[in-house]
Amino acid sequence: MRALRAQLFAELLLASRRGESVLVTLVIPAALLLFFSAVPLVPVAGEVPVAFLLPGTIGLAVIATAFVSLGIATAYERHYGVLKRLGGSPLPRPTFIAAKALAVLVIELVQLAVLVAAALALGWRPGGDPLVVAAALLLGTGAFAGLGLLLAGTLRAELTLAVTNGLFLGFLLLGDIVVPLSRLPEPLATVSRWLPATTLADALREGLTPGAPLPWADLAPLAAWAVVALGAAAFTFRVEE
Repeated sequence: MRALRAQLFAELLLASRRGESVLVTLVIPAALLLFFSAVPLVPVAGEVPVAFLLPGTIGLAVIATAFVSLGIATAYERHYGVLKRLGGSPLPRPTFIAAKALAVLVIELVQLAVLVAAALALGWRPGGDPLVVAAALLLGTGAFAGLGLLLAGTLRAELTLAVTNGLFLGFLLLGDIVVPLSRLPEPLATVSRWLPATTLADALREGLTPGAPLPWADLAPLAAWAVVALGAAAFTFRVEE
């Protein structure tokens, strides 16, 4: 446990020192929530803008932490030989992986607190099923962490940086986060329905809606994304470029 706590502290300290990571994980989701709530560029019929935007921005925060930040940081640790050196250290690999996973969850809890506080200030009132929200967050974290580690363990660091940022923008625009699927052209909407960002945002939206049924149609594909992505990452990951 002492080694786990020490490595967790190190992971959180490193994350706090990466300015671009703080920008992507904490600033951008909150800024998008505030901006699109105040300036409803995409009208949402029958809803207060923040009620539609909050689940999507929570999903975006998960993507920023578990996919973009984790993927890029791991890719550069691999590039600079950090992972290779850790492999020869007394720190067990499961402890290292557990510390990274816990660091992601801690950051996500901070993001969730910031976004919920901002939403409450904008007039949102909490409701729904916390268990559904928790399940969506865990499955979403697994899916996007798997995708991030899949890229980090197979591509060069510079390419991982470019691909993760490009996909982050794509998920933002096509993942039912700030633009409802009903506003997209039908071919794009059809593809977007199967993206992990869309299933995560929709599962969170149902989980935060009072009286909504269990979103099995979103949780099931999200679970499939998590299993496939984590399995592919475990199978293909290399500690050296």
